[in-house]
Amino acid sequence: MERLTHRRARTLLESFNFAVEGIIHVFRTQRNMRIHMLAAVIVLVAALATSVTRLELIALLLAIAFVFITEMLNSALEQAIDVSTTSFDPLAKLAKDIAAGAVLIATLNAIAVGYLVFSGQVADRSARLLDRLRDAPAQLTLIALVVTIILVIAAKAYTGRGRPLSGGLPSGHAAVAFAGWMAATLVIGDSHRFLISTLTLIMALLVAQTRVESGIHSALEVTYGGVLGALVTLAVFQLFA
Repeated sequence: MERLTHRRARTLLESFNFAVEGIIHVFRTQRNMRIHMLAAVIVLVAALATSVTRLELIALLLAIAFVFITEMLNSALEQAIDVSTTSFDPLAKLAKDIAAGAVLIATLNAIAVGYLVFSGQVADRSARLLDRLRDAPAQLTLIALVVTIILVIAAKAYTGRGRPLSGGLPSGHAAVAFAGWMAATLVIGDSHRFLISTLTLIMALLVAQTRVESGIHSALEVTYGGVLGALVTLAVFQLFA
């Protein structure tokens, strides 16, 4: 009886170890899983910083777990299909597409949950700063964009790579896109501030993504451009508003 109990405990421990190995494998081999993991860490740190309620934290944890589970099932299905067939099969492609669609639904759900949880928190904490900047003259936005473009050209001239808005370090498109996002965030009124800021941020991210996918810029060049545009615009508004 004692030997049977020991064997059962060992089997449970082995099952746990196998499960952990599966998680580690997906994290090592799947780029999207690493992105989801980083996003989860950022969300949880933000939840602690903003002191969300217990129900809000539960909603965030469920949304995060839902994304992780669907991503892991998607990875398992893809590998099972790759093992079972070595030639192109329309049904195999369809199965992979459906699994990827499940991950997309889970991700969109997580974004919606995060928006509902953090929108009020962010709006309340940033109200005083943005109220001071909201009445800044519209010319500041134009000045910020011009300064951003000048700095992009100067950086590319210094590095000797790319044209003003095509290739090289930093990305001019990303710089202008994120400068526009920051300007919109600073000048929009209270009632629609978070919504407009979120939408313009998504558009800026899409601009950055297209520059990387088209092969014109690397992810690092796009990141430098986005940070440059956002910081320059914020600095202009802080100094002259």
